[in-house]
Amino acid sequence: MKYIDYYKVLGVERDATLADIKKAYRKLAHKYHPDVSKGTGAEEKFKDISVAYATLKDPEKRAAYDELGRHPQGEEFVPPHQWQEHFHESAADFADVDLADLLAAFAAAQQSERRGRAQPSMRGPDYEVPVSVTLEQIYNGAETEITVSVPEYDSHGLLHRVPKTFRVRIPKGASDGQRLRLPEKGGAGLRGGKPGDLYIVMNIQPHRFYRVSGNDLYIDLPLAPWEAALGATVQIPTLGGPVEMTIPPGTVAGRKLRLGKRGLPAGSGAQGDLYAVVHIAVPKTLNARERELFSQLAAASSFNPRAQLNAGATP
Repeated sequence: MKYIDYYKVLGVERDATLADIKKAYRKLAHKYHPDVSKGTGAEEKFKDISVAYATLKDPEKRAAYDELGRHPQGEEFVPPHQWQEHFHESAADFADVDLADLLAAFAAAQQSERRGRAQPSMRGPDYEVPVSVTLEQIYNGAETEITVSVPEYDSHGLLHRVPKTFRVRIPKGASDGQRLRLPEKGGAGLRGGKPGDLYIVMNIQPHRFYRVSGNDLYIDLPLAPWEAALGATVQIPTLGGPVEMTIPPGTVAGRKLRLGKRGLPAGSGAQGDLYAVVHIAVPKTLNARERELFSQLAAASSFNPRAQLNAGATP
């Protein structure tokens, strides 16, 4: 069996505290993690660091490792006699045993000795993850697949994020920030305990047309000057499909035109409204005929949009 100096692997002294060991591990793990370092041997180095950390952070494993004594790095050695008695092995039987496997066997033996006085099972932790949803999904209700990264501990007790895919039902009338509970899809339980729950927190995506205010929706409605002045019937998109809206003559910019029950549904079954906010859109370029007509209108009209402004400025 080859000796591996786990303290040297982590770059700490043999009397290092648990805080020192954790600090050294975090620094080295960040440096040699395969997702960060592409250098030759980085993955193998990361594995060695993980095994060293898994051993030294556990008080029982660390004490057992220290019992093996000190040896030069990589030297062939035989575990002490008491270890051979404990595992009922002869010295020859340890020739092809890995040091990490030996310590794992020790941990298993310790666990076996504690049977009958084992600690009670513990439920796994709950996790909460944000998920973006569209207005269309909460308007009609929808089923969708989501992939989330859930923290899990590996066999060395190290925390990793593992992607998992779930099919969830987005309820009709869901609100921004509402949570959906997925029972027993959270963190794994300990010692046979049940898994925790996973909570999906719904965040409404910004929409290219609509602004949300509670269950009401707001949409900007551009009107040509003649539509606003003369009145018109225009088509407006809604989440339930396009509808026609009547524009009263003399409609001014900023006016809110209401379409009842064309907003978002509520959990109670009520329906919000859709408000079209009028904006007057002026053509940026005019052809010869359009310019002629606008010139005729300007000459014929007595309308002064700045009458009140000018009146207020008179000394």
